[in-house]
This record gives sequence, structure tokens and C-alpha cells, in this order.
Amino acid sequence: MKFGLIREGKNPPDRRVVFSPEDFLTFKNNYPESNFKVETSNIRFFKDEEYAKLGFEVSNDMNDCDVLFGVKEVPVSQLIPNKTYFFFSHTIKKQPYNKKLLQACIEKNIRLIDHETLIDENGHRLIGFGRYAGIAGAYNTFRAFGIKYELFYLTKAESLKTTEDLIERLRRPYFPPIKVVLTGAGKVGMGAREILDGMKMKQVTVDQFLNKEFDEPVYVQIDIQDYYKRKDGSEGSREDFKKHSDQYESDFERFANVADIFIAGHFYKDGSPKILTKEMLNNAHNNIKVIGDVSCDIDGPIDSTLRVSTIADPFYGYYPRENKEVSIEHPAAVVVMAVDNLPCELPQEASNAFGKVFLKDIVPAFFNNDKDGILERATICQDGKLTERFSYLENYIK
Repeated sequence: MKFGLIREGKNPPDRRVVFSPEDFLTFKNNYPESNFKVETSNIRFFKDEEYAKLGFEVSNDMNDCDVLFGVKEVPVSQLIPNKTYFFFSHTIKKQPYNKKLLQACIEKNIRLIDHETLIDENGHRLIGFGRYAGIAGAYNTFRAFGIKYELFYLTKAESLKTTEDLIERLRRPYFPPIKVVLTGAGKVGMGAREILDGMKMKQVTVDQFLNKEFDEPVYVQIDIQDYYKRKDGSEGSREDFKKHSDQYESDFERFANVADIFIAGHFYKDGSPKILTKEMLNNAHNNIKVIGDVSCDIDGPIDSTLRVSTIADPFYGYYPRENKEVSIEHPAAVVVMAVDNLPCELPQEASNAFGKVFLKDIVPAFFNNDKDGILERATICQDGKLTERFSYLENYIK
């Protein structure tokens, strides 16, 4: 079997990679019966020379590889028929902008395995960049706050190297006694919390956040049972919400009325109720000034997320009265940060962490006949058709 690292072809460019040179070498040493190849790239954080020095063939031709590893979606024109591909396809929520990509994978007889669909027998994600999305997203949100109110100027995260570098920058500025609300307790939410804790920002309870004034910056981390409530007034729970999300509605306005900054790190499932609506943002009592939508679902739970922003131009203004985009300098603008490829700002750290988990939890499945079903569960299409687990996408691709 021959494994290949492909060049990222999506624009804007993504500098991450599934395996750093050292991790790819570990892969090779652990399974010497296999062959390995690296597609040449002037985008990747790790240079071609770093792979070549470790003995890897670097080439423009990947046709002789059986399994190809990428990070973001592969452009349709670059897909090689009859291969197994790993990348984030962004198709399993029926995203309309990637319908042609999934259609092409089926037409080209490609076995598509999405990093997002790599789960254990209990349905828990095995791998992802969520932690680094949370880390970079929280940093960018504070950067937006400093720019909006001309309090301080933080250098872009992409010009720094590590999480510690980001935290060190955030310890310098003087923050007024702001309140920060963070949604989500998964990898994204906990990544954002690393920044808040690293800054030595004080964590408070929901009751304290809603009802008490502070003379220092504080944050509260909330989850489903805090920002949603049952419509019938009965007590809700995470498990109940997962089964009956249609019976819930937002209870977030109480946070919007006291928070200065909202960092959105929750998981959102299609069909779930909105969390922060345009009506809440247009309410005279709304206090939110900056929104860092790390989860970044367009037409999702945060009405101010009108579009995806970019690392090059990460912020835009949202004018609640007219529900439209304006300049961040507009006096009534809520500043929105909605970058959808935040881990790209920490490419070295994110790639190193991703590769190590991939080596530990995914790679063995290629050599033990997939005894735990990891690859089988994650396969979206194979042999020219959708697999049974993803048959719900049939109407989406027609």
C-alpha cells in the first residue's frame, strides 16, 4: 500500500498538513512494508526539503498512491479516480457549496473518508482541529475588541507560532471590566477556554455573570442547558435536547443583555433552534459588542454571521437595526469574527497534534483489517455509491 500527502488546493490556501515530516517518518518506520510519497507544495508550513531530508520522495505525480491524505476539500479537477481520500469534505450536513464535490467522488469511484466522520463505537470524534480553532478564535475575538475600541493592537495570530505566544500577547493589554460569555464545552469551547484561563481571566458562575458587577474582566462558560430552554417550561437536559431539539427555544437573551463579548464554540446541528437572533441583537438591552463565531455556521444559530470571513480580513460589522453588514467603524456595529479555517493560524502546532492522534487512533486500522470498524464507519462513499450510513445524502446529491 502506498500512502501520499497531497498539496492543499483549496483557496484561500491552507498551510496545515495531516503529517509533519517527523510524524510521517514515524508512520514509515512503524509500517516499513508500505511506501510513502509527498506531493510538492509551496503552501504547506513544512517545506518539501524537510520531507526529502527524511528520505521521502517528493513529486508532482501522485497517481501511484493508494491512499491520499489532505486537510481541506480537494478541488474536483484535482481528484484522482479510484483512490481513497481523507479530507474534511464539508458534505455531511448537505452543504450546498460542496454537492459537486461529493458527486465527483462517486463518479470517480473514490472512497471518501472524512476526518469529521472518524468516530469510535460510541460515536465520539477521534480527530480534529477543534482545539486550535477555539484557541485562535478566542485570540482573534479579543484582537477585534481592541481594534474596535482603539484600546490596543494585537499582531495577527498567523505571525506567531504557539498557543503560549498568543497568551503572552493577551497578558499585555489592559482590559476594562468586560464580561465574556463562551458557549460550548467540546474541543472548540475548551480550546477557547485555554486562552481565557491563560490570560488569568476570572471565571464566574451563571448567576454571578447575570446578576453581579465586577471591577475586573470575567467570563462564564455555558452549555446547552444554559442557552436553551424547553418551550413547555419543564426542565431540560443535554440528552433530551439531542432527542427533541424542536421542543426547545433560545434562552440566550439574558446573557446578551449583560455580556460585552460572545465567543461561540458550541456544536450546532441542522434543525436546532437559533441561539442569538437578530431580534435579540436589535433589542435596546443588547450589550454584546463583539462576536467571535468560532463554530461559524452560515444561516445557523448566530444571526449576525452573515458570511464567512478570512484570515486576511477577519472582521466585519453587523448593523442590528437593518440586519446587514457595515464597516466595523460604524458606531452601531457589532464586530463579527467568522473565520472558518482558524487552525491555519497555528499550522505547525495544529499539524503536529493532528498527526500524532492520527498515528495513534486511525493508522492502525489499515493494518489490522479495520477490526474496530473505524474506516468503515467513516466512509461516506465507495464503489461508486454512498455507503448505508450516509444514504441520507442521496437526495442531496441528485
